[in-house]
Amino acid sequence: MNALEWVAALASALGVWLTGQRLVACWPVLVGASILYGVVFVRAALYADAALQGVFVVLSVYGWWQWLRGVRAEGHVRVALAPSAARLWWHMGGTGVAGMGLALALRQWTDDPTPMGDALLSAYSILAQFWGARRYRQSWLLWGVVDGLYTALFMERALWVTAVLYAAFVGLAVRGWQKWGAPATGCVRKK
Repeated sequence: MNALEWVAALASALGVWLTGQRLVACWPVLVGASILYGVVFVRAALYADAALQGVFVVLSVYGWWQWLRGVRAEGHVRVALAPSAARLWWHMGGTGVAGMGLALALRQWTDDPTPMGDALLSAYSILAQFWGARRYRQSWLLWGVVDGLYTALFMERALWVTAVLYAAFVGLAVRGWQKWGAPATGCVRKK
């Protein structure tokens, strides 16, 4: 446990909390947190998670742009209704296939001791982040599952501050789900 991990954890917690509040300010905070966690994960040999932080920077910029287009007069972002359930399941299945491909690459070319867990959690994190950028309420359900599994992974790697953070993220995901339960007038249908 070092100072960098603490700063990354605090920035991440702030970013997720701001996301739950539907405030656009979450995105620049998440960019900074992703950069910090990229360094933490390289040091812990969590290569897929380190690369994931780079993807998060790109998705955070995308989310920032998407959310600026969906801000209400009071400063909160409108929640978007996700596309059909069938389309969401296609997203889930495609993400699983991509995650398994990444796991094979990690097994072949790195010393990652848990390539399948690292890869699948990274893949589903990308999907959850994309859904959040699109303002889908369902992103919070996926984050709750992913963060619960990440908690176990980080405990196994002795990243205790990060494990506690991800356990707290499960609670923030529940809270985000509740806060994003906007009335239909505050929702926009996504295609």
